[in-house]
Amino acid sequence: MNFPSNTSSVWIYVLVVLLDCYWEAVSGQLSYSVSEEVNLGTAVGNIAKDLNINVQDLESRMFQIVAGSKRKYFEVNLKTGVLYVNERIDREELCSDEPKCSLNVEAVINNPLKLYRIEIIILDVNDNSPSFLSTSQVINITENTAAGARFPLHPAHDADVGKNTVNTYKLSQNEHFSLATHKGESVTVELLLQKVLDREKQSVIRLILTAIDGGTPAKSGSMTIIVNVLDINDNSPVFSQTLYKVSVYENVKIGSSIITLNATDLDAGPNGQVFYSFSEVGRGKQTDLFAIDEKTGTVTITKNIDFEENNAFEIRVQANDGAVFPMTSHAKLLIEVLDVNDNAPEIAVTSLLNAVKEDASTGTAIALVSVFDKDGSKNGMMKCQISNNVPFKLESNYKNYYSLVVDGPLDRESASQYNISITATDEGSPPLSSTKVINVHVSDVNDNKPLFTENIINVYVKENSPVGAIIKTVTAVDADIDQNGQVTYSFLKSNSDSMSFPSMVNINSETGDIVSLQSFNYEELKTFQFKVQATDSGVPPLSSNVTVNVLILDENDNNPTILAPYSEHGSVNSENIPYSAEAGYFVAKIRAVDADSGYNALLSYHLSEPKGNNLFRIGTSTGEIRTKRRMSDNDLKTHPLVVLVSDNGEPSLSGTVSIDVVVVESTADIQTQFRHVPIKEESFSDLNLYLLIAIVSVSVIFLLSLISLIAVKCHRTDGSFSRYSAPMITTHPDGSWSYSKSTQQYDVCFSSDTLKSDVVVFPAPFPPVDAELISINGGDTFTRTQTLPNKEKVSPIKFLLIPSTLLRVFSSMSRVL
Repeated sequence: MNFPSNTSSVWIYVLVVLLDCYWEAVSGQLSYSVSEEVNLGTAVGNIAKDLNINVQDLESRMFQIVAGSKRKYFEVNLKTGVLYVNERIDREELCSDEPKCSLNVEAVINNPLKLYRIEIIILDVNDNSPSFLSTSQVINITENTAAGARFPLHPAHDADVGKNTVNTYKLSQNEHFSLATHKGESVTVELLLQKVLDREKQSVIRLILTAIDGGTPAKSGSMTIIVNVLDINDNSPVFSQTLYKVSVYENVKIGSSIITLNATDLDAGPNGQVFYSFSEVGRGKQTDLFAIDEKTGTVTITKNIDFEENNAFEIRVQANDGAVFPMTSHAKLLIEVLDVNDNAPEIAVTSLLNAVKEDASTGTAIALVSVFDKDGSKNGMMKCQISNNVPFKLESNYKNYYSLVVDGPLDRESASQYNISITATDEGSPPLSSTKVINVHVSDVNDNKPLFTENIINVYVKENSPVGAIIKTVTAVDADIDQNGQVTYSFLKSNSDSMSFPSMVNINSETGDIVSLQSFNYEELKTFQFKVQATDSGVPPLSSNVTVNVLILDENDNNPTILAPYSEHGSVNSENIPYSAEAGYFVAKIRAVDADSGYNALLSYHLSEPKGNNLFRIGTSTGEIRTKRRMSDNDLKTHPLVVLVSDNGEPSLSGTVSIDVVVVESTADIQTQFRHVPIKEESFSDLNLYLLIAIVSVSVIFLLSLISLIAVKCHRTDGSFSRYSAPMITTHPDGSWSYSKSTQQYDVCFSSDTLKSDVVVFPAPFPPVDAELISINGGDTFTRTQTLPNKEKVSPIKFLLIPSTLLRVFSSMSRVL
């Protein structure tokens, strides 16, 4: 804004008055003055300099004019700190006839928050001329009226005040009259008779009354005075008092009489009758509130009287006689209006903030509150307070000005707005009060992080599920709103991640949908874990994490696999049994595995399409093939069997293996399946020699260890060894060994996983010597049992555990040998 360089019409003065200390600083009052009707943009004063505020801080600290009149007459240039006129100022419109006219405005600056009260006095300029209520005034004077008589004249009115109002009067040149002026609060004028009148010479006299103000340049207004010279009327009415005084309460009932005036006339007949009226001299609008009975002189009230508008009235009354040319006398009536408590306090609120942040500190000002009571004295004294329970309070600034400040913690999530009831009560009798409700909105700050509904999320995904399928939608809830409550989702990367899960799943940042990027294989990956982070859009952003466990569910997608020795590609699966084999004779054990898990890997064994006389059976859970009965001459010599291995999946998957069971005449003809396996001929090399030496060495060590342990046992039992037959070590066609005595028997067995297990040696439950021994490898049991009559406690025998790899080599040698 460009300010005019000519500021000669502006008088500026600054008066700093320190007020109460609050909000970390002392707020003060500045007082400026500016003439009315100055040009818009006229500088009033440098408010930044006078308040000792850095000009650069005005904009950043949001300096602003926040309170004052409804029209914003003044504004501050935030770049220069100058307070300037923003609208046309008319002192007469703002303050009417008040001798002092001022505008009170308030300014606020933040960080820290300070409040300043600024009084701007509006100086009057002489922009109004004096004027009379009427253009002429008629005065009747008898010709025998003595010199020195005074006659009141209508005063002139000037809207200006001070020296710019009416200062003096002038009367046109004549030989009979002059002016008598009286200066008080206002200048009054009377027409003074200096020379006795003579009706025969001049019956009508015309005079010009001019009112002149004291402005520069002076302005004036005029009125015509018409003097009628009347014949002799001996006596004029005379009031009993020249000044009447009366007091009346405001709001008194209309029609009530307040005083009766009294004037008498010594003449007889019509000339002695007295008639009362209000004089036109000085009559204003206030005389409309009263009426006077022309015969009795009783003054009554015709309209409501309001102390707040006028606390006193000065009325000129006159009494006229009944002559043809009546005589008139004048008196003054002073009416004092007494105040009653008929006005409730008025509350005005100026908001400093559209909304208060929920993290606002205690003492933060959000509004300015001012209260006003039109009543006077004790009726105008007030108390202001908050009438409901809210985290706010009123702090008194000065007089009837308050600041509405935060008085406790705010939480938008608990209460997003408050209705604050402010009540002002005066001290009248009875007291009057008024209440104003202020709606304060609490704005959101990012003080809540997104929260997941679960601490750990388990997601179950079927293997072989299609790529791109949504496996889970994660949701986090943020109690904040708008931008602070907008949540985005992402994977939280960690250095400890063992797998690159971003290659397997992806997440939609807006919806939280977790999408698979590949088809999962339960046999390769059973579970993996990652963390999802939910982040809001606040400043600074807040976030929370949730752990997601993805559990792959098995599908029945793998067929059962037959294990060695029947699974070797190209092998001829053949087993021999003796013709003399009893029912339940162990033929072979089929082992199979399924890469699936659970019920999908629970295998059952069945003989498919049995031929012959249904000679064989198979354990559905063990896979053991046994004879169902003894051989007969009608049975075939070779029995081809097809074993079906099925899982319990849905649908069920299966695998098959074929075994030829050959019936031989004697056990000597029984050979292991290794004889039927085609052996690839190899030339005898150094490696074979080393292998043979290792086998022999291991065999010798094993035998020596076994013999030593037996000797120790025999020695400890004090010759009990001789009671029974010699120990026996027996090999079996399935590759297991047994060590037996007449009282004890120990089995040497392998686990089903021959690639990993070690030899396990444990005592058997005392079978008889002639019992048929079947390897317990894979769950075999004895076919016949008999308890010996020996009650002697048998000491445990300690065996040396030998690695399964060496034992398998030794077992193989034993079969060949």
